[in-house]
Amino acid sequence: MRIALLGYGKMGQVIERIAQERGHEIVLKKRSADTFAGLENADVAIDFSVPGSAVTNIAECLNNNIPVVSGTTGWLEHYHEMAALCEQKDGAFIYGSNFSLGVNIFFELNIHLAKMMAKVEQYKVSMEEVHHTQKLDAPSGTAITLAKDIINNSSYSSWAIGNPKEDEIFIDAKRVENVPGTHTVKYDSAIDAIEITHTAHSREGFALGAVIAAEWIIGKKGTYGMKDVLGL
Repeated sequence: MRIALLGYGKMGQVIERIAQERGHEIVLKKRSADTFAGLENADVAIDFSVPGSAVTNIAECLNNNIPVVSGTTGWLEHYHEMAALCEQKDGAFIYGSNFSLGVNIFFELNIHLAKMMAKVEQYKVSMEEVHHTQKLDAPSGTAITLAKDIINNSSYSSWAIGNPKEDEIFIDAKRVENVPGTHTVKYDSAIDAIEITHTAHSREGFALGAVIAAEWIIGKKGTYGMKDVLGL
């Protein structure tokens, strides 16, 4: 399989190594200022760029009939536009706020816990996410996914990163050197507290998940998520 890497920072380099270990060829390593020359040779593209480049990268792939997997966060106000473009072009597109197998299991655990806790009014939910200082968006896409899943299964209406209202989930977004990503969901009461936490030890899990998603999407049409890829 021939892969175009759209975004060649630290994540892109780990994806390159894992893809090559799995027998794939890298035909494009695009940084922000580079052109798309070489994209036409790809069977699939993997976008781990920056929020300001993601929409352009995804659209370029869909307009050229190249399946695209995106793990870039911070651009989701344009997600529906990209999903509509995918449908218009009869293309293939996977977006994931986090490609780690462990995180996707954590997503499912979070939903199950939210459904149980919605019946117990004395607990107040909050979240903490910690990432490396190079991460440009805050809160993380993973934290937003966790919050949305709680909102969809409870009486909470939204999330906030400062001064939350009674019906908002407070997300404490921290940036610390050399932290791949830690997410904690906490239900606190006057009597006790319940916490679930996912801690990434390296970027390897994210990169492997992205390559697996790229392998999975070949020959498919439509818009998908990691739940589809992993069968969760």
